[in-house]
Amino acid sequence: MRPIRPTGTARRGRGARRPALAAAALAAVLTFTATACGPEEDVPSDKASDSAAGASDGKITIPEDLKDRLKEHGIDVEKWRDGAWKNWDQDKWLREAKDYINPIIEDLWNPDRMREAEKPPENPVDNDIPGDEGVTDPTPAPVEAAALGTPYHDDAPASGKLLFDGPKGPMVCSATVVQDPANPGRSNMVWTAGHCVHAGKDGGWYRNIVFVPSYNDAGLSAAELETASKEQIAPYGLWWGQWAQTSDQWIAQGAATGGQGAPYDFAVLQVTPEKGASGTSLEETVGAALPVEFDAPAVPEIESMTATGYPAAPPFDGQRALRCTDRPGRLSLSENEPTMYRIGCTMTGGSSGGGWVAKGRDGEPALVSNTSIGPVTAGWLAGPRLGPEAEGVYEAVSEKYAGR
Repeated sequence: MRPIRPTGTARRGRGARRPALAAAALAAVLTFTATACGPEEDVPSDKASDSAAGASDGKITIPEDLKDRLKEHGIDVEKWRDGAWKNWDQDKWLREAKDYINPIIEDLWNPDRMREAEKPPENPVDNDIPGDEGVTDPTPAPVEAAALGTPYHDDAPASGKLLFDGPKGPMVCSATVVQDPANPGRSNMVWTAGHCVHAGKDGGWYRNIVFVPSYNDAGLSAAELETASKEQIAPYGLWWGQWAQTSDQWIAQGAATGGQGAPYDFAVLQVTPEKGASGTSLEETVGAALPVEFDAPAVPEIESMTATGYPAAPPFDGQRALRCTDRPGRLSLSENEPTMYRIGCTMTGGSSGGGWVAKGRDGEPALVSNTSIGPVTAGWLAGPRLGPEAEGVYEAVSEKYAGR
């Protein structure tokens, strides 16, 4: 994982200038996020629907202008669904937001493939970060990750697992359902880490991105999951990312190691159900969505934060949801970048992107960060402090689907 340094500076106000979203897409970099590698499988070609913009029949279609841009990369949408997405040549690895494409391939994520996506490819950072230039508090004592109560939906209904494909195979992160200001009570928005959707400066968008709310809701063991049905593993269905957006900083700076881009390692997805539009939103389906706090109290004012996720690197297997609660400290990688939150926690790769919840300014629970990086010994986690850049991404994704 990569450590993110929280700067001790005060949070910038909501009225701050929204950052340019030049490559608007999911792209925050984190060294810690876990993406699990597994054996590749053939992609079914007989069941597929496109994902990019809504159509009147409830299906998802890809606009003609996007198809033209894809052709510039030598990408044919039909061949993509038939398995061409496995081509990770740099010339064909779509990088810019305007080229983001995630066609639905029904039943690609079957129970075996979901279960096997469990190994993080990133290398963790060192236990302590040398050369800190901002405000960094002492390294926190490890906090043992505790299992969520089952069913997970009763304990943390907004939490789930994020599955996606990268050059090394199927990978995993964690994510959270968040409120959509443009569609109150009917949100299809999901919050995660930038490095869970975009590879950063040396790559582009990951593929076949799906959100699985309350993954393995009953907390079945790995042995029990081998014979579990898709409904047991994904009780609220699979939700494909039809649009994703991350910070320009993550796209420009993000890397698998070293912590580059970590203070801007966040992303927002708009999702749609795998089996086609049902008229019921993700928020209505799971019965929950967290507000996002872009004016969270400074570290000294926060009594505790709770991080939730599906850690997949040893000693965990990625199949069960866990959480850590601790009083946060500050971690700073550079004095000219935002300071990050840091808590003691033994969760490992795979928990990246999972939401951090604390009391907001109004005293109610809100999402205030997401897991971004952590050390080799898995004793702590760090996440970005959400400011105007994060708020700009959030509002842009909301506005893009306003009224839909």
